[in-house]
Amino acid sequence: MSVVTIHKAKTNLSRLIKKVAAGEEVIIARGDKPVARLVPIKNGKGKRRHGLLKGKLRVGPEFFEPLPSSELEAWE
Repeated sequence: MSVVTIHKAKTNLSRLIKKVAAGEEVIIARGDKPVARLVPIKNGKGKRRHGLLKGKLRVGPEFFEPLPSSELEAWE
């Protein structure tokens, strides 16, 4: 993990992005105080895992009951 000042971050942004893309975390500080963190974006296209929520969700029997007529009319 690198710590750089705001001025150095502005001057070396391309280099910092290259480091972050390689997996490193960069902290940007105003003087001694850290104010921001650059981290790589995780690839959102992972494999879907079946059964990930198994046992965590529950559908009650009222789900299968017919809707009231007033609610059905709202959908028409």
